[in-house]
Amino acid sequence: MKKLFSRDEQGMSTSEYAVGTLGACTIGGVLVKIGQSEWFGELVRDLFDKIPSILPF
Repeated sequence: MKKLFSRDEQGMSTSEYAVGTLGACTIGGVLVKIGQSEWFGELVRDLFDKIPSILPF
């Protein structure tokens, strides 16, 4: 069977890099917004307050 493409198909092209970079930046932005929210701060504070009661010493 003859191949339709003659170039090597390994790796990403420029457009694939652009889409991947945009996706990574979007996820990063969402995580930053979640990390800056008040409820997330309270969740982390509550978690740190409960850690000493979980530890055996």
